[in-house]
Amino acid sequence: MLSLGRAIRRVGRIAEPAPAAAEVPAMAGELAGSVQIRHVDAGSCNGCEVEIGAAFGPVYDAERYGARLVASPRHADALVVTGVVTRNMAEPLRRTYEAVPEPKVVVAVGDCARNCGVFAGAYGVVGSVADVVPVDLEVAGCPPRPETIVAALRLLTGR
Repeated sequence: MLSLGRAIRRVGRIAEPAPAAAEVPAMAGELAGSVQIRHVDAGSCNGCEVEIGAAFGPVYDAERYGARLVASPRHADALVVTGVVTRNMAEPLRRTYEAVPEPKVVVAVGDCARNCGVFAGAYGVVGSVADVVPVDLEVAGCPPRPETIVAALRLLTGR
């Protein structure tokens, strides 16, 4: 047990290098290395939510890169939206977007949020997230892997 503690202190935390300056979007400079995120489920199957939970869990630990989930859109810098936008969630999504102070960023996570995925053309679907609010960054996958979500959040924080 003691040797394990020594090994942990010797090696430290292992992380990939920060994104290259060319990859970091201009919005990352405005967020100053830290981004407060409000998650909105606009009508998903919850697959993306499980992966977001894993991205913020102890294994992938998105918080070490400056990304943090908050409970109120008034405290947020960014919205992470999952799922297609259903008829019942179109107006709440717009209101949540308006409640986020400037500068704000919207990240569409998952194929459903990007292009309606398997739910395209369904009767209760308004459309993708970009059909309701402006989207700045998209994360592909059904569901996207936690490391892909963390990589997108690192683009926002620049760390």
